[in-house]
Order: sequence, then C-alpha cells, then structure tokens
Amino acid sequence: MGRLVICPTPIGNLDDITVRALATLAAADLVACEDTRRTGTLLAHHGIQAPLLSYHEHNEARRARELTARVAGGETVVLVSDSGTPLISDPGYALLRSCLQEGLPVEALPGPSAVITALVASGLPAASWRFAGFLPRAAGERERVLAGALQTLVAFESPRRLAATLEQLAAREPERPIAVCRELTKLHEEVLRGSAGELAAHFREHAPRGEVVLVCAPARSADEEQREQAAAVLRKLVDAGARPRIAAGALSTLTGVPANELYRQLTRDADERPVA
Repeated sequence: MGRLVICPTPIGNLDDITVRALATLAAADLVACEDTRRTGTLLAHHGIQAPLLSYHEHNEARRARELTARVAGGETVVLVSDSGTPLISDPGYALLRSCLQEGLPVEALPGPSAVITALVASGLPAASWRFAGFLPRAAGERERVLAGALQTLVAFESPRRLAATLEQLAAREPERPIAVCRELTKLHEEVLRGSAGELAAHFREHAPRGEVVLVCAPARSADEEQREQAAAVLRKLVDAGARPRIAAGALSTLTGVPANELYRQLTRDADERPVA
C-alpha cells in the first residue's frame, strides 16, 4: 500500500530542512507541489531528483482525486507547499481528507513553519495562542479578529495592508505589544517589537516589503477595561480627598468591580509611586 506524506519545506533558507524530510523527498514516487520551479530549486540544492506534479488552489479538487488514486495504487506521494508546512494557509486539505476517507496511510513530518518561528521570535506569551491565517481585507472584519483575540494572535498580513492594520490596532489599544516579523530566515529578515502605536508610526515612514507575519499580544477584554477605568477613577477620588474604602465601595456599586479588588489595586499603586 502507498502513503501520503505531508512534508514541510524551508520558509526561506534552503538549509532549514530536516534529514528525514530530505530522505522522504529522495524516496518519493511523486512530489506534489504548488510551484514545480520553486520545489525544483529546493531539490536541486540538495541533489535530489524526483518527479514533480503541480498541486495548487486552482487544480486542487481534480488533483486530489488523481493523487488519491496513485496512493491507493501503491505509490508514495509527498505533498509540499512553496514554503513551510502544507495545509497551514496552503493547499492540501482536499488531498488529506480524500486519502483518509479511503483508509490510506497518511504521515505528517515535523518541520519549518512561519507561524511558530514568528511566535517564538516575537517575545510575546506563547503558552496560549491562536493562528488566524490571513487577516480579512475588510476593516470591520479585521477589527473583530484583532479586538476579539484574548490569546496571543498570529496572522499573515499583506505588506500593502500592514500599515493600515497597525493604525487600526493603535487607534484601539496604542500600548498593545506587537511584533512584525518580515522575511523570516531570508537575507533581509527583520523582527520589530514594540507597541501598536510605535510600530504604526514606524511603518508610516517605512513601507514594508516581502512576507509578513504579525504577532499581537492578547487584547484587553471589556471586563479588564472596566476594571482599569474603575481603578483610575478611585485614584482620582482619593487624590481629591475621598476616603479610600468608602470611595471603593461606591465605585463597586456603580461598576460591579469588587470593592476589595479596587482597594488592593489602589494600595499597590501607592506602593509603586516614586517618593518625591
């Protein structure tokens, strides 16, 4: 029986490929790829010869049936994308499902991914995160994705729309930590980290080029915003002469934020204030 192998390929530097992936490509009966010229360059760089067949978004349905039949006939078909791991915002899902429905062996190899590389390079929390694929073109839909991300968000963005996206982020949360990862593992790799406001200002003056991965810290929830606003009001009331516990109780009644939480935050803020 044949098998389908999902094989990651480098996202830039042609040497970022595993020994196992090279052995798999060398032993393949057929390599299905988005662009035969690009995959041919990779194989030639590593001294590998293998039959190539185009498999992309425009012929995916037809090729999925054809390739499934070849796997069923005993061939090893290796699926690659232009870069990174297939199926991650790249073609391949139709072929994967087709082989699984026919009960054919499917093997997925570990390897390069722009998503994971950007997440790690960003310096933002990586314990819990979400991948959003390509951000929507429409500003309203994009706002829902960005504002609704209560985990670290990783997304692909067009360099032509990056500046507008950063302006949109800065308008809502100018201090939200962001990383813009551009041309990862390539000659002109660049990772810029800062607040949404800082990066929006930078890209107003410097138009980006190449492939961009955007990583955003979790957005503030409405509940967090309400707590921050209530704590800020309490500080102003106390500075104006109000008794802390009485003011915290009154704000708790108005906002629903527990009075003890407000009072503790007030105490922490007082401890952190510099001595005049």
